[in-house]
Amino acid sequence: MIAVAVLLLPALGVLLFVMDRVEDRLSARPSAARHARKRHLRLVHDAGPPRSGHTPTRRSRRHGKAA
Repeated sequence: MIAVAVLLLPALGVLLFVMDRVEDRLSARPSAARHARKRHLRLVHDAGPPRSGHTPTRRSRRHGKAA
């Protein structure tokens, strides 16, 4: 009986270790895909003062509220 307990102790230790790793992996947040990149800010190019004296018209809502 003691021999069975001594033989099962390492197996139960390994099983406990593996189950702990599996639990950590299942409860962790999923990582981003390799091809996925973090979001970057869109660059808004500063046109500076108008060259011809007239004010440029807004092209769309998004461009009008960019600043």
